[in-house]
Amino acid sequence: MAATLAPSTSAAPARPASLRPSRSRGLVALLAATVLALVWIGLTIGDLTAGEVLRTLGGSGEEDFTVFRLRLPRLVLGAAVGVAFGLAGAIFQTVLRNPLASPDILGVSGGGSLAAATGILVLGLSGTAVSGAALLGAFAAAGAIYVLAWRAGVSGYRFVLVGVGIAFLVQAGLAYLLSRADVGDARDALVWMVGSLGTPSWADVTILLLMLAVLVPLVAVLTGRLRIMQLGDDVAGGLGLRTEVTRLSALALAVALAAAGTAFAGPVAFVAFVSAPIARRLAPRAGLALVPSALVGAAVVLGAELVGEHLLPINAPVGIVTGAVGAPYLLWLLATGNRQGKGA
Repeated sequence: MAATLAPSTSAAPARPASLRPSRSRGLVALLAATVLALVWIGLTIGDLTAGEVLRTLGGSGEEDFTVFRLRLPRLVLGAAVGVAFGLAGAIFQTVLRNPLASPDILGVSGGGSLAAATGILVLGLSGTAVSGAALLGAFAAAGAIYVLAWRAGVSGYRFVLVGVGIAFLVQAGLAYLLSRADVGDARDALVWMVGSLGTPSWADVTILLLMLAVLVPLVAVLTGRLRIMQLGDDVAGGLGLRTEVTRLSALALAVALAAAGTAFAGPVAFVAFVSAPIARRLAPRAGLALVPSALVGAAVVLGAELVGEHLLPINAPVGIVTGAVGAPYLLWLLATGNRQGKGA
């Protein structure tokens, strides 16, 4: 286990590098076009034609309820959730220098799920109150990990080990709650264990978009400092960077992003885990790859939603589809890391 979880330079290159501006812009444009294409497919798939959707979007159609009340809010929420998880995972893996460092693997998203399930099954909460409980739960789990991992600073190796332990505790708590709950209540809580976009209102979508409007610019402010931290703590400190403050600030933003996504869609499995590696595969010299990771996250969530809703024999929540895709990647990562004789 220790070998598997050892720090790895694959999560963050030892030396910051960047694509040529034209290639970087081309990748971002391609990913953005992919996200828009998935949104368009989600609007037009099934019994609506492209013409009907266009007329409705233009204000002269007759499918307002289907387009504006059912499909578009769900698709916009899915894209926003994907951006939140994609960015959170990229920051975790960059700051902690470990490809296993993501909010779902480390129990941050699980903490939100446990708090939401407790609110539903124990406190009788519903609606926005459940989302608020999920936010608090994610922050509580992250705070516990940080405190327990602190030893005159926080190393990525210790943070991951403690996070995995917290994740197991969270799963035990969820299992206990479900074992004591009524069948009907357990069904409502199950959504918070697997992740689902559901049928959101525009009010929910607006709240999440406002949260992203605050958090994403803060991430942009920290980007330069994160690039310096890729040189290593000693070099970054020698350049005048307060490494522990920067690490804590970055992790706090990543937790806030993961908590926001969890609060509105539950712990959509493996999106945060796979988004940054996929982005770096597409652009091996992209450095931090924060924007590509965010767009990959949006594409993964939207693609999984379309698969679960329209291509499987029965409707499956988005978290089940992403889990089915992400779990083999995790196994591959562990297997290849061990074969190479180093941590994954």
